[in-house]
Amino acid sequence: MTEKRLSFKEMCAEFDVTPRTLRYYEYIELLQPDRDGRARFYGPRESARMKLILRGRKYGFALEEIRQWLLIYEKEGTEVQMQAFVEMADRQLGELEHQRAQLEEAMRELKDMRDETARAVS
Repeated sequence: MTEKRLSFKEMCAEFDVTPRTLRYYEYIELLQPDRDGRARFYGPRESARMKLILRGRKYGFALEEIRQWLLIYEKEGTEVQMQAFVEMADRQLGELEHQRAQLEEAMRELKDMRDETARAVS
C-alpha cells in the first residue's frame, strides 16, 4: 500500500499556509519533505508534524520550542516527549495567564478612559 504524499502546493492548501511559511519550516528543519528533482513531497510523517507545529503555534509556543520538542521524539521516544510537553504546557499556561491579566488590566483602563472622555463631551 502506498502512502499518500502531498505536493508542495497541496501541502500549502491542506494546512492553509503560505509557500513562504512552508519553505521556512523546511529551512529551520521542522519539516523534511522527500525530493524528486526540484519537486517536494510530504508524506504522513510530515503531515503529522505540520499538525503539531500549527497546534503549537496556536498555543503560543515558539518555533524553536516546537523544533526541540519534535527532536525529543526522534531521539528519546514518546514517553520522554510527553513529559517534555507537560513541562512546556505548564510554562506556556503560566505565560498565557500573565498575558490575560495584562490584557484585562489594559481593557479596564481603556474602558475607564473611554467612559471619562464620553462624560466630558456629554
